Amino acid sequence: MANGQWFPAEWPERIQALAEGRLTPVEPRRAATVMLLKDTSTDTGPAVHMLRRRASMAFAGGAYAYPGGGVDPRDDDHHVRWAGPTRAWWANRLGVDETSAQAIVCAAVRETYEEAGVLLAGPTPDSVVGDTTGAAWETDRAALVARDLSFAEFLDRRGLVLRSDLLGAWARWITPEFETRRYDTWFFVAVLPEGQRTRNASTEADRTVWITPGEAAASYDKGDLTMMPPTIATLRGLIPYGSAAEALSSAPERDLTPVLARARLEGGEVVLSWPGHEEFTKRIPTGGAPA
Repeated sequence: MANGQWFPAEWPERIQALAEGRLTPVEPRRAATVMLLKDTSTDTGPAVHMLRRRASMAFAGGAYAYPGGGVDPRDDDHHVRWAGPTRAWWANRLGVDETSAQAIVCAAVRETYEEAGVLLAGPTPDSVVGDTTGAAWETDRAALVARDLSFAEFLDRRGLVLRSDLLGAWARWITPEFETRRYDTWFFVAVLPEGQRTRNASTEADRTVWITPGEAAASYDKGDLTMMPPTIATLRGLIPYGSAAEALSSAPERDLTPVLARARLEGGEVVLSWPGHEEFTKRIPTGGAPA
């Protein structure tokens, strides 16, 4: 491939099956991922925290991504101590009902803590916890990962308030219909809280980096970094911003219309495209490799 776009070998066959009506799409699961930002000492803008998925992973092994994962259904029902915009505001912003909005925002905060060790919560509505690297914190984090502890229970145990005002909704991408595992994923942006630091806390990653969006995009274009379309697309969207705070403040203006890949048969080819993102278009000869 000319760039670092991740493209599984089984896609052409599944795309053709979908286009011919032989494949029934699975329902996508709700998910959230967070582009965690911090300012740098250079004039190249903020850096973003990324992790590299282990090569052994069945899905997107070796690809660079952000901390994120699926919604825990328990976060739909349990009351969560909350600061920032109301659940009704978030429901309107995310295009879902209020219970779903709470669960999606909870997933964003929980997954950032589980995979990067950064927690967007504090003892009061206008504070954030400091260092979260102690043994007791790690015990709670492991319980969250194992789903032995719900996020609401975790916040209650710690006497913490979720800081939804520290998140900005950035984009929404839905896994293509021909994939075996599908996610309806909301991408958020957040600024690394003062006093906290990231670490590779994910069992799915073998490396983490802080990198400017421009540098990451250039490495993708050269084929040095592998990424899925939503990752490189959201990275490119961050390039114009000079600071982490500037990117966060711009989030309410971002379009959250879901991006869903489309596949169609055209002559002797399967054409795969993402509306509004022409750079990802692939033309695949029937039974052949992507062009």
